[in-house]
Amino acid sequence: MLPSFFVDFNSFFASVEQQLDVNLRGRPVGVVPVMAETSCCIAASIEAKKFGVKTGTGVRDARKLCPEIVFVHAQHEKYVAVHEKAVVAVDRILPVKQVMSIDEMECELPLRFQTREHATRLSGLVKQEILDSVGDQLQVSIGVAPNTMLAKLASDMMKPNGLVIIEQHEIPEKLLHLKLQDITGVGRRMLVRLNDCGIHNMADLYAAPRDLLHTAWGGVAGDEMYDKLRGVAYGPRKTESRSLGHSHMLPPAMRNPTDALAVLHRLTQKAAMRLRKQGFYATAFSVSVRCGHGYSDHGGGHREARMGQTQDTAILLHTLDLLWHSGLHLLMRPKAVGMVLHGLVPASQHTPGLFDAPPQDKASKAPIRERAKLLHALDGINRRYGKNALYFATAHGALDHAPMRIAFNRIPDIETER
Repeated sequence: MLPSFFVDFNSFFASVEQQLDVNLRGRPVGVVPVMAETSCCIAASIEAKKFGVKTGTGVRDARKLCPEIVFVHAQHEKYVAVHEKAVVAVDRILPVKQVMSIDEMECELPLRFQTREHATRLSGLVKQEILDSVGDQLQVSIGVAPNTMLAKLASDMMKPNGLVIIEQHEIPEKLLHLKLQDITGVGRRMLVRLNDCGIHNMADLYAAPRDLLHTAWGGVAGDEMYDKLRGVAYGPRKTESRSLGHSHMLPPAMRNPTDALAVLHRLTQKAAMRLRKQGFYATAFSVSVRCGHGYSDHGGGHREARMGQTQDTAILLHTLDLLWHSGLHLLMRPKAVGMVLHGLVPASQHTPGLFDAPPQDKASKAPIRERAKLLHALDGINRRYGKNALYFATAHGALDHAPMRIAFNRIPDIETER
């Protein structure tokens, strides 16, 4: 049976740019986070990939590989808008079971349609619906298999605009040519662990007993991998949010301590709004700074602090300032900055602290409930009138920086990340 139908949009960011700008169609395009020679491509069009340009390729290297390449500045809000249209389009043909990322989603084939013939026909219908209702520059590769992991692997086998179906009797032969790194979650560290267990390729992985995979993955994830490799169907694993954060590559003109701190204040205010909207309190705060020139990193720093359960922007900004002035402010050439809120506690489990005034405002006697109302009003005004309607002045120098960014496995909320 073939229950999992995986849809992977090819060169999504670049294809959206080509859809929105007819002058980019048919041309090699590189999407960059910052318009600078020291930046890198976060996406490359199908035409650019033919020259060897891919995600992570530096701008200078991309120009050498493809002199005709056109660079465009990433427009994440537009990518989210097209993504939402794409989900609706696919759902018209097959119910979308889960959205995996900005450019990936999984559908579940009804029992009576779990055959190669039906999957092939439905694949054509999905592709046509996307072309008709989302845009003719959007191409997808589709993988159909007994479970989500195998369907995703299948979708990667033929790009662009491909269709690969893996039936139960074709396992593992149809997968043996893949690299271990083609499996989601097998990165550099995991690869070392697998190699230490005597697993160097897909054939070794399939030959390994369950208990060896349990050891390699360090627990039940190894048992699940053993089953997934053999076509056992698994639903999405329930996960709990443990952290929330933002990072930003600074444009060349802002690679100084003053502007870097302003960007961090902007990032923190965005994170605080997300924290409240998602119903969490943070108990730890970390800040990181990378330094360097061009593609190279030359040091940097990281600081982390514990704090009482909070979702108060003022307290978070005060904690940021304490961490920054513990030595990070001495870094002269910050290249990228990031902040993360850790140890998230659901609002239903929140325990109020003994003191309700933010540490930088000792004279404040406002009760916690009143401060919560104030922050709620601030969030409401920003949702209605835009990101710069109300903000803490420490972010003033970075209002037009640190825009929305799309992580691999999370679709950003336009209201809180504009």
